[in-house]
Amino acid sequence: MKKSTIVILTFLVALTGFSIYVYKNKSKTTTIDKEASDFKYKDTAAVDKIFLADKEGKQLLVERTANGWMLDCKFHVRPDVIELLLYTISSVEVKSPVSKLGKTSAIKIMSAKSTKIEIYSKGKKVKQYFVGHPTQDHTGTFMLLTNLETDENYEEPFITHIPGFEGFLSTRYNTNEIDWRDRLLINLRPPQIKQIKMELHEMPDSSFVIDLFSMQRFGLKTKKGNLQFEEDRMKQYIAYFQNVNCEIVLDKKDHVVDSLSKSALPFATLTLIDRNNNSTVCEFFHKQPSASKNAEYAVEYKYDPDNLFVKYNNGKDYGMAQFYVFGKILQTYNYFLPIK
Repeated sequence: MKKSTIVILTFLVALTGFSIYVYKNKSKTTTIDKEASDFKYKDTAAVDKIFLADKEGKQLLVERTANGWMLDCKFHVRPDVIELLLYTISSVEVKSPVSKLGKTSAIKIMSAKSTKIEIYSKGKKVKQYFVGHPTQDHTGTFMLLTNLETDENYEEPFITHIPGFEGFLSTRYNTNEIDWRDRLLINLRPPQIKQIKMELHEMPDSSFVIDLFSMQRFGLKTKKGNLQFEEDRMKQYIAYFQNVNCEIVLDKKDHVVDSLSKSALPFATLTLIDRNNNSTVCEFFHKQPSASKNAEYAVEYKYDPDNLFVKYNNGKDYGMAQFYVFGKILQTYNYFLPIK
């Protein structure tokens, strides 16, 4: 065999070996990259628990129960908040890898400020990753996935997004308990209501009680005794107690809550009794007006004309509500009287 032939064959063997090596390593790298970028979890219908924790020490647990999603086993969860997070979990995708130059900086920032999410299905952890800061143009979010088999984070962070959505995703992984808590105060359909009692403490003579004997027979009474009423207006009023929410749940550490619980007197108390004789009680308090609001309306209001405070959940919680929502409920008995 000629020497040139031997050289050529040796070269071809070496080239083949090198090609196999490159192919195997490329396949291995591709597999690792795919695993490290697999943030999406599509089967959110099977998700039964989500744990969130940030670098500031705030953490919360939401769980799916027979009574709906619950926060830390104590509070009902806002439907819109959990629905948005579940949608994000099922839709998040990698927008681009992080450049070698940007990797060190991204990991450094995330080590100081990020939120960990743990996603569970049937009691088993199915996904864990860290949600970091937005990109400079606010169209992507840095994320870092955890390898559940080794319980160690992958080395490569990625820039993520939701296709078709312009913005960043970090605010959806919220660890603030107040933002998660359901704002629902009252949700009773007319057939569920047995009695409505409105006590107007500043105008006690205008207070009233409505008895619902059936959906066709009602009673209206005041200190003056039983009164005649406009039936259509009565039916409309009774329908107002479905899906009634406050605007903001107040943190118990808030100085406003401290002030309300210690010294404030309610201007009105609403008591609803259902067919099972369960009571729902809401106490309403005036909110002081702001100088800017008085200036805006050119009126010296004694109390805020737009907002009020409400005590609910058997006196355990406080919220801020809008007169736009509660004004139609906070009526005097004159509201029901026949129009002459």
